[in-house]
Amino acid sequence: MNKSLLYLLVATFVFTSCAESYSVQGSSSIASLDGSKLYLKAVKSGELKNVDSCDVVHGQFRFSGLLDTVRMVNLFMDDEGIMPLVLEKGEISIRLDNASRRVSGTPLNDELYEFLIRHDQLGNEMSELSHKHSQMLLEGEDEQVINEKLNIEAARIAQQEDSLVTNFIVDNFDNVLGPGVFMMMTGSFPYPMLTPQIEDIMSKATSKFKNDPYVKEYYQTANEIQARQNGLVDDTLPSQQNIPQPSLAQPQLLKTDSIPQAE
Repeated sequence: MNKSLLYLLVATFVFTSCAESYSVQGSSSIASLDGSKLYLKAVKSGELKNVDSCDVVHGQFRFSGLLDTVRMVNLFMDDEGIMPLVLEKGEISIRLDNASRRVSGTPLNDELYEFLIRHDQLGNEMSELSHKHSQMLLEGEDEQVINEKLNIEAARIAQQEDSLVTNFIVDNFDNVLGPGVFMMMTGSFPYPMLTPQIEDIMSKATSKFKNDPYVKEYYQTANEIQARQNGLVDDTLPSQQNIPQPSLAQPQLLKTDSIPQAE
């Protein structure tokens, strides 16, 4: 055998054997998923790109491949986002049924879903306030008094939600969870905007977080828009890129009605 070819084969084998890999084993009891094709997609250069795909057969599906870098991705069926997960080294497990959606088995996925479950609990508490309102009316309480009580409760829940999201991002500035949840949080906005919560996060941010491609572009664009709104630049407001992003308001990556339910 040609020595150059032999060296190339050996180098290829060594590189492949040293490269990390991911393995995602999924199970679903949702009948409509059987026979469907699932995709793992990630945002790259402002667009959703396919990372991997597989078929659901008898409620089972599996993704596997080489892992060039740890990344946050979304599980899709066609163009419908289902849930987020982190591709990282290890055996990743996905469970899908009508009552819950959960990813587990690796450190970052476990941390992500503990956060999502807590976020969902707060969303449920907020939703429950409307039922409390109706119940208190039926019990004959004055509506103005009811509104005052429930507004205080709603403010408490909203503050807890803000603190939960902010603290999670801050604690994960230097791994994929920080930028990933920041993308979820801002993905529901009509255009990149600065809020007190975002300003608080950016005031604490590490260089790595600030230089994440999505975070960097979002913050730069939000500051430009803020300047226009303040009359420093005469221009129209641009719309945020039309990318199906995970969002705290649309929990195929996060919020209330679609966040994975606690078991």
